[in-house]
Amino acid sequence: MEYNKLARLKTLISKFSKAKVLVVGDLILDEFIWGTVTRISPEAPVPVVWVDRENFMPGGASNVAANMRSLGGEVYLAGVIGNDSRGEVLQALLRKKGVHCEGIVADPQRPTTQKMRVIAHRQQVVRIDRELIKPISDAVLHEIRAYIHEILPRVDALIIEDYGKGVIVPGLVQEAVKIAKKYRKIITVDPKETHFSYYRGVTTLTPNHHEAASAVGFKIKDEATLERAGRTLLKKLRSDSFIITRGENGMAIFQPGKKTVKIPTVAREVFDVSGAGDTVISALTLALAVGANILEAALLSNIAAGIVVGKVGVAVTDREELLRGLGGQGRQAPARRKSDHVSADGAA
Repeated sequence: MEYNKLARLKTLISKFSKAKVLVVGDLILDEFIWGTVTRISPEAPVPVVWVDRENFMPGGASNVAANMRSLGGEVYLAGVIGNDSRGEVLQALLRKKGVHCEGIVADPQRPTTQKMRVIAHRQQVVRIDRELIKPISDAVLHEIRAYIHEILPRVDALIIEDYGKGVIVPGLVQEAVKIAKKYRKIITVDPKETHFSYYRGVTTLTPNHHEAASAVGFKIKDEATLERAGRTLLKKLRSDSFIITRGENGMAIFQPGKKTVKIPTVAREVFDVSGAGDTVISALTLALAVGANILEAALLSNIAAGIVVGKVGVAVTDREELLRGLGGQGRQAPARRKSDHVSADGAA
C-alpha cells in the first residue's frame, strides 16, 4: 500500500473516538456453551457434550454497538428486550462496554431474543433460539421514536441493523431516515432481504451476497450476475453507494456513474463468520463519520472483518488490531476456511 494512502487510513482510525453513532435495530443475546464430546448418548443418536464453560456476548444490533465501542466510537443504542433475566444480562454487558442504553425498551409482552450455541472441539453442535418474531407494539414503537428524535441531532451517523425480529418496521425506518436526512446525517443499513424496499435514499447498504441475491430474485454465481445485482439494487434504492459483502471473496462497492470496485478479503484463516457483517457496518460507519470516502471506509471495514473471522464466536476488533491489519496490506493470501469452524454463514 502506498505510504500516503496508509497514512491517511491511520489518521482516520485515530479519529474514531470522535464519532458518535445511533444504532437502531434488533437486540440479541448470544450465549456460548463450550465443551467436549467423548461419546454418543444412549437415549438418541446425538453427542453428549461435557460443559467446560459458558459465556454471553451482545448479538445483532447489540454486537454492532459493541464493535463500535471496541473501535473507540461513542454509541447510542435503541431497540427492545424482554422484561426478563436475559435482558438484564444483555444490558449489563452493554453498559460495561460503555454503550448508552437509554433507548433500550423492556417489553413484558415479548422475550429477549437469545441464541444459544453449544460448541464442542470448535464445532457448533446445536443452536437453540428463544425469540418472538413479530412487529413491536405501538407503545414500544412510540418510545423508540421519541428516543430517535432526541438523539439523532446529536450524533454523526445512524445505523439501521435489521435482523428481522420486529423492531425494524416501515414507519420507524421512514421517520428515522427522514430525521437523519433533515440533519444531514450519514445513514448506513445492514438490511434483511425481505425489507429492502424500506431503505430508499440512504447513504449505503451492506448486504451479503445471499441477501442481495434474494432481493433481486436471481443467484449471484459469477462476476456478471454480481454486477447486475449490484447495479439493479443501487438504481432501485437510489442510495449513494451499495456494498455487497462476499465472504472469502471480499466485497464489491457500487456507486452511481462509477466503475465497480472489488476489494479482496484480507482474512488468512476463517474460523467463524458469525457477526462479520456487524463488524463491517461498524467500521464502515465510523470511518464515514470521521470523513472517509466510501472506498476508504470499505477498505477499513474489510480489514476489520478479516480480523474477526479469524476468531471463534461473535467477536470484535479494536484500533490496535486494525492498525496491525493495515500493516499486512499488500500481502493478502486467499482465505482458508478451517474444517472445524463454528458457523457456516453467521445467519440469525
